[in-house]
Amino acid sequence: MKKNFSLLVLIVVVLGFSVCGWAQLGMFSKEQRIELTREWKGDRFPDGRPKVPDELLNRLKAVDAEEAWGVLMGAGYPYQFEGGWKVINSGPRLAGRVVTAVFMPVRPDVNAVLNEHGKAEGRIGAQNSWVIDTLKPGDILVVDLFGKIKDGTFIGDNLGTSMYAKSHTGLIVDGSVRDESGIREIEGFQVYARGVDPSALRNVMLMGINVPIRIGQATVMPGDVAVTDPEGITFIPPQMCEEVADKAELTHLVDEWGHMMLRQQKYAPGEIDGRWTHQMIEEFNQWAASKGSKQRMKEH
Repeated sequence: MKKNFSLLVLIVVVLGFSVCGWAQLGMFSKEQRIELTREWKGDRFPDGRPKVPDELLNRLKAVDAEEAWGVLMGAGYPYQFEGGWKVINSGPRLAGRVVTAVFMPVRPDVNAVLNEHGKAEGRIGAQNSWVIDTLKPGDILVVDLFGKIKDGTFIGDNLGTSMYAKSHTGLIVDGSVRDESGIREIEGFQVYARGVDPSALRNVMLMGINVPIRIGQATVMPGDVAVTDPEGITFIPPQMCEEVADKAELTHLVDEWGHMMLRQQKYAPGEIDGRWTHQMIEEFNQWAASKGSKQRMKEH
């Protein structure tokens, strides 16, 4: 076991029982989920999870970890990145709406209650299947399995196939997976895990779906947007997604225009790397507009 579970998970459990009774597995009501993500003003799923638009997800696929990190740090979000993953089926950046799940080491009395209520709610199969059954296109499942490798294999190739059919994205698990060779055959299905192991998932219990979780150093909320990168994964709060995308797009345009000016030898490297003049800013903004971009550089 790599880390202890945070007090927040215990608070989730208490809140679920004391405030809402047992509404459904997950122990958060829709109202609580909305309250904890109240800075998001856009659409939501029926359970209250923020629903970042598809168009914005597509824009975020062009954002690298450094660009997102700079914006998030500046806004006071220092714990939104986590590296150190084993990647299966690496490919272009993924950007998906986070569905969270949190597991704990099994305790028979608690697990019996979970299974009883899961059955009453019509949930099918083992507890890891319960989470997969909730996925929708554009979702990316993020699982806190407390770094467990042996007996911590959240999926194999069968569940991986189901996940990809539902979400068309991938999986992020602070734990492990099995059947790596089979998972590699699921074209387009990217997996970020701590390791692989031939064992099956056991001796754990599902304590929450779409609740706050911890992945390494990162605090992850349902409805965040997970953006993958060779360096790791950035979990962007939904209300920050447009700003991150805008600033990344402007950075890309600035780099492209600057390189073009250097190739043309119109401006010296010191001018491009230094503070731009009014004339340079005007030229850049006109060029950006000609490319159909809404991004503009402002005078300092």
